[in-house]
Amino acid sequence: MESILQEITAMGRRLEAMDLKISDLSAASTSIWADIACFQVKVTDLDHCLTTVEGHLATLLEWVSELQFLRAKITDLEDRSRSDNVCFFGIPEHKEGSYVGAFLKGFLPELTDLINSPPLEFPMAHRISPPHKANTGRPRPIIACFLCHEQARQIISATRTQSPYSLDGHEIRVATDFSRETNKKRKALLALQPQLRNMNIKFGLFEPASCPGQVVRYILQDIMELLLEI
Repeated sequence: MESILQEITAMGRRLEAMDLKISDLSAASTSIWADIACFQVKVTDLDHCLTTVEGHLATLLEWVSELQFLRAKITDLEDRSRSDNVCFFGIPEHKEGSYVGAFLKGFLPELTDLINSPPLEFPMAHRISPPHKANTGRPRPIIACFLCHEQARQIISATRTQSPYSLDGHEIRVATDFSRETNKKRKALLALQPQLRNMNIKFGLFEPASCPGQVVRYILQDIMELLLEI
């Protein structure tokens, strides 16, 4: 009988110990549930923040798209506004005298077969950049704005078909006055020209307001990717 009482007492002690452990587990689980609830709140806050960030990102992407469109539009408008301008390279310094327009009127008609065309008029004609301190280095380019757009185009076209211009033994080069952005694209295209020629691929950058017909156009990145695939 005494042994049974001892076993009952021992079992009671074990039950008390289990009750204590259960109490500890209950307290721990309460803390865990509190942490879970806190995490749920944080996850909800993060989800709201992520939604807000996604909304801001969508707005920023829309702004970037609009800025890219406006940048392309500005470049196009700048190129159009420069379409009457022609740049002359290689004319010796001080050869133009005090009035660049009169100088250009004197030698351009004979060189470009514009003798029978209307008189040349230049709303603006001058050297680009400040004068050199000494007569060293290449002469500064001359930029001229033609009152008659067709005359400017005739001069540019003549440079592609006629021999290089010459003035007092100096070779004169003529070029269209493009915007800085367009000039960057033209310089980037120069690196691809040999490969395009070897592949017999026609290429070129058309001037604004031209209608070349059915022409497939690629941006520079597309051309590079196409060449890499080939």
